[in-house]
Amino acid sequence: MSLAGWILLRLIGATLRYRVEGWENIRQSRERKEPFIGSFWHNQVFCAAHFWRFQNIVVMTSPHFDGEVIARVIRKLGFIPVRGSSSRGAAKALLEAKQKVQQGLTVAFTSDGPRGPAYRVKPGPVWLSRKTGVPILPFHIQPKWFWSLNSWDRFQIPKPFSPVLVKIGQPLVVLSEEDQQSWVIRHQEEMDRIGAYSQAYWGELQTGRKD
Repeated sequence: MSLAGWILLRLIGATLRYRVEGWENIRQSRERKEPFIGSFWHNQVFCAAHFWRFQNIVVMTSPHFDGEVIARVIRKLGFIPVRGSSSRGAAKALLEAKQKVQQGLTVAFTSDGPRGPAYRVKPGPVWLSRKTGVPILPFHIQPKWFWSLNSWDRFQIPKPFSPVLVKIGQPLVVLSEEDQQSWVIRHQEEMDRIGAYSQAYWGELQTGRKD
């Protein structure tokens, strides 16, 4: 199953055409040679795995069987899996992610976790930023044409040759003395902002509202 998933991702991914907005936020982190904490929604795993492939990024995957399948696929794409979720093994996985960040590695989260509810952020990225001083960089990946699976998150598989928007949001740096819950709310607001923008993007482009 992992081999089939890897083949599907590579075949479709090779045809996708990316348009990126907000890349300057990534460039600034790289110029400073600092890691960041990537934050995106679970239903965008397919596109995210292809776009960020072979960059030695640490990702948290579920400890369940489906997480093992995903872990096998993402290893083939150059990611470093850390096993854990919001409901099982979370503390251990977050501590391991903290160690990876302190070693200079970027970490990425599906911020609504492996089980949802969809589009509701969990506190993991905020906790990690608060403990390390590393910024959260939210991003949203929106294909113009895609299949939507009958799953809790309406998992998206882009159709071949689809254009894809990668919208990178504003960095969020959580200071150690600041309240964690207030930053979870700010994180949610930024994810909602770039999500609404991205979901409207292709329709607005067609009507001439963007260049």
